Amino acid sequence: MLMLKVMPKRWCSWDFAVVDDRGQEVGEVKLSAWRERGSVVAGGLEYKVSRERALGTSFVLEGAGSAIAEAVKRSVFRRAFAIVHGEKEYVLRARSAWRREMVLYEDLTKIGSVAPHSAFGRQARADLPEDLPLEFRLFVIWLALILWERQQQSA
Repeated sequence: MLMLKVMPKRWCSWDFAVVDDRGQEVGEVKLSAWRERGSVVAGGLEYKVSRERALGTSFVLEGAGSAIAEAVKRSVFRRAFAIVHGEKEYVLRARSAWRREMVLYEDLTKIGSVAPHSAFGRQARADLPEDLPLEFRLFVIWLALILWERQQQSA
């Protein structure tokens, strides 16, 4: 598992640089202030993240005009997404009701997590399997960040 550091690019921005354990930037995660859209950048390629429909509960990761992954929030009361990527299904959900840490499961097995570096900051660390494509790992980070942004805005 490769630990990635997620660091805000600017003081009040929801754009993040993603850095590996050697300090090399491997990607970017961008949250748009407009209608919960954004993008991830992996390997110099930008992948769009958008809602499936205007009022939908799912987000789609797109690259080269086709869907790569889709995340569906099945309950307005739970901080969790069911994610389909290729032939596999994953679940990203909060570790507990009181913590911001998000845990990624494949079947019922914990395979990774995205956790804030501190209780109040926006820096985070992502421990996600290296065998998952980088753009998918960045999408998982994007999903965790969108939930944290929602939580911050409602506070």
